[in-house]
Amino acid sequence: MCEANAYLIQNGKQELIMESVDKVEPEENGLRLVDIYGEQRFVKARIHALSLVDHKILLRY
Repeated sequence: MCEANAYLIQNGKQELIMESVDKVEPEENGLRLVDIYGEQRFVKARIHALSLVDHKILLRY
């Protein structure tokens, strides 16, 4: 499987905000995350880094 977990970086810590993310879609004021079950979440954040080997999407406000 190629999905990843999305984390929001706050105060130097990584907070898990969504598991099994399949798609990251840019929106006007942030990002739409879609998991493998079709659940969606909008976050006002930008991509900080991707760690594909660790299956992590790191986001920051």
